[in-house]
Amino acid sequence: MLRDFDPDDPLAHEFRTKVEGAIAHFLNQQRPLMQEVGTSALLEVALGYALGGKRLRPAFCYWAHEAVGGEPSEREAVLQVAASLDVLHISALVHDDLIDAADTRRGLPAAHKRFEMLHVERGGRGSIQEFGAAAAVLLGDMLLMWSAEMFDTAGATNLEAARPELSRMRSEVTAGQFLDISAAFDVADYPDPLVVAEKVLEYKSASYSMRRPSTIGARLAGADDAALARLASFGSHVGHAFQLRDDLLGVWGDESLTGKPTGGDLREGKATVLVLTALNRADATAAARLREVLGAKDARERDIVAAAEIIEATGARASVEGLIEDHLSQGLEALHSGGFSAAGTAALTRLAELSVRRAY
Repeated sequence: MLRDFDPDDPLAHEFRTKVEGAIAHFLNQQRPLMQEVGTSALLEVALGYALGGKRLRPAFCYWAHEAVGGEPSEREAVLQVAASLDVLHISALVHDDLIDAADTRRGLPAAHKRFEMLHVERGGRGSIQEFGAAAAVLLGDMLLMWSAEMFDTAGATNLEAARPELSRMRSEVTAGQFLDISAAFDVADYPDPLVVAEKVLEYKSASYSMRRPSTIGARLAGADDAALARLASFGSHVGHAFQLRDDLLGVWGDESLTGKPTGGDLREGKATVLVLTALNRADATAAARLREVLGAKDARERDIVAAAEIIEATGARASVEGLIEDHLSQGLEALHSGGFSAAGTAALTRLAELSVRRAY
């Protein structure tokens, strides 16, 4: 039986190592098939992508199970389910980096770039970029299937009760991603960009990152409807705060900590709540200058700095900081009114704070 983790340090090295070990063990079980087919490179890139990361989704899942009073004998199975959520996340990251044409992930080459390097190393023919993109699509698809298999083979007693939550999670994040790119190309169903940004925030990030992992963990523990509702509210609010913090880091984050270029969100033209708030508040001249930088892949560093200064001058940065604190407060209120276990409540409280008050 898995021994207790420290609820005061819910993302401790020991916990993250266990999650990483579960992922590596499962992926390595795929090695015989990959060798038989002759596609070991697919597995090696998958293993490389699986290293590192915050492990937030597994943590919210695991500690929600503890909060509802899940059986200690179920912890190994719950950890495998929790780890499968990060395999799903890695699948989404592979596709996301390709869609965004991002060169790096966590300070290392993105999957499609790793495949481009493989093409060069082996002296392949044809387009390097086309091979990298095609291989990344297939890797993301493979990881999605592997995440489902990892979930299915976990052996948790209440696995079937959690399955609808996982299905909803997968559909929400994919739909949220489509809405995000629809907005970028101005073909979204909603005319109001701020409405689109809020929906993207909810479905591409908040629900996918914290809400569904929390309710999956709770379902595994046999939670009743009242407990599920409180954890759903907790996860949704904390997830909103988490993404809003990401939006701030996308403009002002330290590249050495985030692993992403400073101002990357501006170069990609992301219509975040932060950016839209700034555009709504800026005067015509400042708004025009900000729009010149948004989506400009070749924007110079001084252009990024100037755009960030415009955003801050409108008060948008302070406004988003306020939203973060409001969502965190509401999330913790839902958690602390739930009658959950002391250890689970302490761990989820700490996780919420770590998710929001971070520099990467």
